[in-house]
Amino acid sequence: MKIYGYKNTGLAPADIISDEMAEITLVASAQELRKIASFIVSAADDMERKNSNWEHRHLSDADKSFEGSPHFVVYKPNTQN
Repeated sequence: MKIYGYKNTGLAPADIISDEMAEITLVASAQELRKIASFIVSAADDMERKNSNWEHRHLSDADKSFEGSPHFVVYKPNTQN
């Protein structure tokens, strides 16, 4: 597993270069953590079902209550550029 991220500096998505993170911290309520955990399990199930046709999934697409939150994206290994 690898974790990538970038600081919110207001740059356009095309101008952002993500970097590998050594640590992340989620500041979230118990309810938010349960929603994130459910999203991760659902993404893993979907990844296994769709195999080579699955690349990534966004938390905010799966749960609209995260639309105003930092982007949380899961990627299948070896598909991320």
